[in-house]
Parts: sequence; C-alpha cells; structure tokens
Amino acid sequence: MRIAVIGAGAIGGVVAAYLKKAGEDVILVGRQDQVDAVNAKGLTITGARGTETIRLKALKGLDRDYDLVIFAVKTQDIEEAVALNKAFLGKAALVLSTQNGVQADSLLSRHVDRAKQLSSIVMFGATYVKPGEITFNFEGDWIIGRPSLPLDEAARKVGEVLGKAFKVVMTDEIMGMKYLKLFINFNNCIPALVGKSMQETFADMELCRLSIMLLKEGLKIVEAEKIKLADMPGFPQERIFGLANMPMDQAGIIINKTLTGLSKEPLYGSILQSIMRGKPSEIDYINGEVLRIAGHVHKRAPLNSKIVEMVHEVEKSGKFFSIEQVKAELHLHLKRETAV
Repeated sequence: MRIAVIGAGAIGGVVAAYLKKAGEDVILVGRQDQVDAVNAKGLTITGARGTETIRLKALKGLDRDYDLVIFAVKTQDIEEAVALNKAFLGKAALVLSTQNGVQADSLLSRHVDRAKQLSSIVMFGATYVKPGEITFNFEGDWIIGRPSLPLDEAARKVGEVLGKAFKVVMTDEIMGMKYLKLFINFNNCIPALVGKSMQETFADMELCRLSIMLLKEGLKIVEAEKIKLADMPGFPQERIFGLANMPMDQAGIIINKTLTGLSKEPLYGSILQSIMRGKPSEIDYINGEVLRIAGHVHKRAPLNSKIVEMVHEVEKSGKFFSIEQVKAELHLHLKRETAV
C-alpha cells in the first residue's frame, strides 16, 4: 500500500516512521524545514520504544496518487493542507483523519468523497521536539472507522496495514467514541494557559479541580444536545461520567494521579505544543466545540468560554499566565456567573 502522511509533527512523524520501519511504502509531507531535516538525517524518535533513527522520504507536497493519505495536521490546518495537496488528493483511494475533536471529517468531506473517508482516534501520545526529532511518550490504541458508513473491506485492509506498526481497533461507532475522546482532551487547555507540562500543571490540586469543573459543564451541554457517547476500548464512558459525578476532591485526586503519571518524559498537551511552535491551537475544536453545541441548544458554558478566550489571549500575546493568575481569573469568573 502506498501511504502518504500529511503533517510532520508529533503524531504524523511517529506514524510515518513506524509504518516505514514495518516495511510500508511511506512518504512524509511537511514544511520545508521538516523536509530538509528528515531527508538529511532521518527521523529520530525517543521514548516508549527506545531511541532510533528511521530513514524515510519527506516532501513538501503529494507527488503522485496514493492508496492512503493520512491527515496528521491539526484541525485548524486542514484547509491549508488540502489546498497545498489538491492536485493529487482527489485521486487518493482513501483518506484517513487523525485529529482531536469532531470536526475534521466534516471539513475533509468538502474536498473528499465520503465513500473515501476514514476517521480515527489516536490514543498514543507524542511530543514534537524539533524538525526531525520526536518523543514517543506512550503507547495506545489507534481506533479506526468510517465517519458516515459501516466498516467495509477497504477499511479493514487499512486496519491490517496500520496494525503492522500500532495496535489497531476497528469500530462502527467512531463518532460516538470521538465525542468521548473530546472530553479526554478537555483538560489540555490548562497546561496551555500556564506553559507547563501536564505533569507540572496537574501536580496542583486546584487545577485538577478546575479540570473537573470544565468537564461537568461540557457534559451538560452535550447531554442537552442529546449526543450519544460510545465506549472506547479500555475506556468506558462511565469513567468520564463517574469523574463528573463524584465529589470534587475525590475526582481531583484521580486527575492528579492519572495526568502526572502518563509519561516519564515531560508531556505537553496538543494545544500547548501548537502555542510553543508559534501556531494557532486547536482550542476552538476542543473546548470550543462545547461552545458551538451550546449555541444550538441555547445554553451557556461560561467556564469553557472563558478558557477559550484566555487561550486565544496566550496565542496572540505569546505570554503565559501564572498558575495563581489562572486560579484567580477562573474562580472569580465562576463566582460571578453563579451569582447571576
């Protein structure tokens, strides 16, 4: 299978490198500095599978027809990636999305026939260090399905190929699972505000409790829209609802233990990684997705609204908030909304 991975960041780099190592015909599409680094020295990955340098071809854009094109750019970069690769994208046999949030497939459907679309949830974690260097923080499932159709032979073939390098799970409930994953990613916004790793950020118990407040508010909005979540392998939806319904201090302890123990290496959430690279983040497709749904059901999500506003402020200014500033701003804001 001829495979092209568009996006040479953390996930795209890991996917392309390990598929190449597994013997697949893979090229990696990225920016000029990334292309130059990978072509000159290969892609060096450290972390969960040790340290190794994998040689593969990198290009600035698609150069021919491919059996599978994997989009590994952030959701906010999909339109630009499509425009840069339009000449050959329409000829691709299948296109697979990997983005956080739930809007990537809708955006791609404007340019790709729905019959060609595959959707996925990436449960392994990686950190982009610099062009040609990535940290693979932890292993996890790669969950794959069709966003608007049942699984078919073509989808299962893709699962077999990707399964040579990753633990692949096929599903007919990909969209329900994506909404569940939305809430798993929900607290990525907090490290983005303070500019610290997940481990440093969630060592603070008040920030752990803040993550629970964001979750509670988001779940209420999704429930009002009657959106059904679906269990993911090893992660039932009851885990999220259980966190939201248990006493705040108890839930905060679980967040603390979980997020400080995810990786031995510093782990930076996807939102913060974009900001650190001077790029717009995916906040509008994570916490901002709740605001979009809230507009449909004529409800408010004041805490998530404030978080989105503050992350955009960090993006524009390049300056992070202190932990104390975040606590003060969000707790005061919550009190004002409660009083109203």
